[in-house]
Amino acid sequence: MRKLVYYIGISLDGRIAGPGGEYDFFPQGDQQQATTYATWMNVLYPETVPTAFRAAAGVDHSPNRRFDTVIMGHSTYRLTLDNGITSPYAHLRQYVVSTTLAPDTDPAVTVVPGNPLALVRELKNETGTGPDIWLCGGGRLAGALLPEIDELLIKTYPVVAGSGIAVVDGIFDPTVFDVAERTAFLNGVTFTRLTRRPSNL
Repeated sequence: MRKLVYYIGISLDGRIAGPGGEYDFFPQGDQQQATTYATWMNVLYPETVPTAFRAAAGVDHSPNRRFDTVIMGHSTYRLTLDNGITSPYAHLRQYVVSTTLAPDTDPAVTVVPGNPLALVRELKNETGTGPDIWLCGGGRLAGALLPEIDELLIKTYPVVAGSGIAVVDGIFDPTVFDVAERTAFLNGVTFTRLTRRPSNL
């Protein structure tokens, strides 16, 4: 079965953005450090680079390695929509969970006004063991989808936000994940891959 994978950058206090959606406060290090880090990430997950920036990142001809589908909440989608980009990941199937977004915003984007759990369960079952589904934000959607999140890919930046959007914002539901791998970079970023612990352990 396909996996739902939450791939996201967070602050040390678990924020994926500031209270107004800010994300430019995540430190990248000097140019060499930032380039080394970005190159490493883009080799592993080239499809997570927005379509408009794929050429500059050198991944415009890279095949999708891990994901063929992306799902995001309204606030995450709004970040690109406000900049005139209606199809941020044109190289993937795109779903936006929103009760207010117009369904005809872009023909390449499917707006889902209903239950995101039902959507994810349908996507997981449609092609067996095919490419996985990328949950790229935001926190409330991650909270709603926590029962279906199989893996976490967390980029932890060396900064405390103090306030902002939580990485997971939902009901109290302790869910254990095991660390599968961890890599530290010279710019202070730590990348951790975690897998959901089976409920019988």
